Amino acid sequence: MPPLDAYISDQALDQLLAVAQFEDLGPTNLDATSALFIDENTTAEAKVVARQPGTVAGLALLPAIIERYDPNVTLQSVALDGARVEPGDAVAVFSGSLRSVLMLERVALNFLGHLSGVATHTAAFADRIAHTSAKVYDTRKTLPGLRGLQKYAVACGGGGTHRMGLYDAVLVKDNHLAHVPIAEWTDALRAMADRARSEIEGLKFVMVEVDTLEQLAQVLPAGVDLVLLDNMPPDVLRQAVDMRNQTAPGVQLEASGGVTLDSVVAIAESGVDRISVGALTHSSINLDLGLDIEPVAS
Repeated sequence: MPPLDAYISDQALDQLLAVAQFEDLGPTNLDATSALFIDENTTAEAKVVARQPGTVAGLALLPAIIERYDPNVTLQSVALDGARVEPGDAVAVFSGSLRSVLMLERVALNFLGHLSGVATHTAAFADRIAHTSAKVYDTRKTLPGLRGLQKYAVACGGGGTHRMGLYDAVLVKDNHLAHVPIAEWTDALRAMADRARSEIEGLKFVMVEVDTLEQLAQVLPAGVDLVLLDNMPPDVLRQAVDMRNQTAPGVQLEASGGVTLDSVVAIAESGVDRISVGALTHSSINLDLGLDIEPVAS
């Protein structure tokens, strides 16, 4: 797995955890129930356990969560992000103050459940197309504040990372080209690509979206890195791949638009290089993980 800090900085993660902590414990940093019901000297061992099969993601956050809530709690990592788990598998163990463990429990499980759900959904897509050369990619259809973590979870599930935002790559869509006659696309896009590579520091790629083969014919000679094939059925995708192979074999083709687990195999078998799926981040279901606590001493 890539390091977590390739997707979210330590500062951004700390800010996110601060929001999570404040909305749960309020301005007085209080777990009212635990304060009333549990002796402050009671310690416990608590295992994070999978309740259903899936691919785990978010374990890399646990040290930062512990640091924010109680640095005296210890963590034993039983699994790594990206691991496949079965019901009953423990993925991490907390040891320390029972009050502290209960205070961080829900925040930890919320992150783990959501990110593991994204990873599990991604893994299902990746498994379906493993016999092809295509790879599934994420999109910008993420929750504000969680983009880096959701994209990290996609990577944990075997997916690829698309652009992080509007700043690190160029993706020319239909609205960008609405004012340009199609006969002028090639020259206009070539000039734009040259400018992008000279002016944008850290540019990941230059990509253009098309939804017809006529448009593709204008884009392939323009010197771009990737072409996004929007909402094309598999038979048209195969024609697009043939066109690319004949005229611009160095350009990668990405299929997108309403991709599902039922449709992804036919899309991948068309010969495209990449398949972007917004549902990886906007429609994944939480993976069920729970915390099993065993008191140690009081």
